Amino acid sequence: MTDIWEPHAPASGALRPLYAEGLDLRVSGAGTARAVADGVVEVTAEAEGDVRIEWRVPCVDATALWTPEPRGTGWLPAAWSAPRRTGIAAGAPIAALVGTGDLAICAFAAERPDVLAGAGVVEETGEFRFWAQAPGHLTVRIDTSRRHFARCLAGLAEWWGTAYRADVPEAARRPAYSTWYAMHQDVEPKAVEAQAALGKDLGLDVIIVDDGWMTADRARGYGHCGDWEPVSLPDTAAHVRRVHELGVRYVLWYALPFIGKDSAAFERIGRYALADAGPMGAVVADPRYPEVREFLVGRLARAVEEWGMDGLKVDFVDWFARVDAPAPAPGPEADCATVDEGVERLLAELRRRITAAHPDAMIEHRQPYVSPALWPYVTMIRATDCPLSPQENRQRTIDVRLAAGPVPVHADMLTWHPAEPPEQIACHLINVLFAVPQVSVDLAALRPDQREALAFWLGVFRAHADTLQLGDLRPARPDLGYPMVTATGPDTVAVARYAALPVDVGGERRRTLVVANADADPQVRLVGGAGAAEAVVQDARGKVVWEGEVELGGGGVVVAVPRGGLLTLRRA
Repeated sequence: MTDIWEPHAPASGALRPLYAEGLDLRVSGAGTARAVADGVVEVTAEAEGDVRIEWRVPCVDATALWTPEPRGTGWLPAAWSAPRRTGIAAGAPIAALVGTGDLAICAFAAERPDVLAGAGVVEETGEFRFWAQAPGHLTVRIDTSRRHFARCLAGLAEWWGTAYRADVPEAARRPAYSTWYAMHQDVEPKAVEAQAALGKDLGLDVIIVDDGWMTADRARGYGHCGDWEPVSLPDTAAHVRRVHELGVRYVLWYALPFIGKDSAAFERIGRYALADAGPMGAVVADPRYPEVREFLVGRLARAVEEWGMDGLKVDFVDWFARVDAPAPAPGPEADCATVDEGVERLLAELRRRITAAHPDAMIEHRQPYVSPALWPYVTMIRATDCPLSPQENRQRTIDVRLAAGPVPVHADMLTWHPAEPPEQIACHLINVLFAVPQVSVDLAALRPDQREALAFWLGVFRAHADTLQLGDLRPARPDLGYPMVTATGPDTVAVARYAALPVDVGGERRRTLVVANADADPQVRLVGGAGAAEAVVQDARGKVVWEGEVELGGGGVVVAVPRGGLLTLRRA
């Protein structure tokens, strides 16, 4: 194996060849490899110190490296690039080298969450090298079956599911309203209740009240976090009951790691600081201390136990990982050897407490903390912030979906300028069609045409929820940001078209095909298939603009679907 320059990779001892069919594989320590399926190998290495598993594949017809992290997909890094460090509070140990035709040249995942992983092009040989390293014991699965990359990733996520169980309430898959972009910190009961009522009429069954409820300060800092007193939501339980009477579930935001320097909590547990959060005006609490965990769980669980909330938006968990490894040595009161262990104990106790009070309680986490080790403690994962950026929201939700297994993925909150035309509002929604939408605009200020577009597309989400959220997901061209995405359910195929690309209606037949068009080109070419089908075309507001019969097959058929519109095709 050719030596290469790798300034970021730590030493792991000598690497020795290990036989695995079709792989140029090396391991440190004692290693074993076994085939678990066609083209899928499971490799394990053990030693007293760090162990590394490394392998290379020819970098032929490669187009992109896929990872589930923000801006992590769409290019080929060099082998000397800095490795990714994953853990329970940040990232997930999974990646795929994608080639022409969206086939996975190689995909892999590690069984444990805390892994240092490198991937990149070897300049000297034209190969692509992967490696993963961890202390003591490491198992990885490597998939070179050359299936669609999404299918390979789904298989790896299914493998994770044998170790990590997720329990997801039905409400976690329902469209939601968020106060953040609409109100920022200016939250108060009447405004929240008004938006909840308007949202329910549009099909938003959950309201998520974000930052500002716990402070009168509106400077967007975090110096008041930690006390978690409902300063801006007085008579909180009665306020929550009024929202419930509308038929809306209520979720409350918390910046879990932060103890604000202006809070009373800082005087109590500020000495147990893992790190200073600098411009945030807070410190990061150290979860290795039982006193810290007890305090934080008690503060957060009040929302469900005392005020009747339906769940928690648990934000900034990744700040627990923003500490140089290894973390500073804890004092004698600590009972955890690692920060990851403390984080897991904290989240496990929080989930236990709130589900004891409310068995269907929801917990939202956010990219980049997407580790499968969090599945037992989360009911939905949101794409990280990308306000007014539909393409970014699309890529982030798809990236997270591919690694989230059974956990619902939520879009970053949809917001738009008051002058936005209904076609663009529809495109915002189409860009997150395969996630759970969250909306964050002043619903009372919507024009009638904007309201119609929002209501229509929320109806599409609800009507096809099983296919969109649980169907077999096939995103195309990760190197181009997924210009087309397809999901296949038992009876329906859903396609979202973000570029002027033809839609293949052949393959395994389904009774219903829906095509959402977010591209400016209205000429949607349907290729493949055969026979007659009934077609209905609706514009961005749901108005039927054409219906009739189309004949599939031959050289294809073109149907005009306006930007922001929907084609529904039904075959007997």
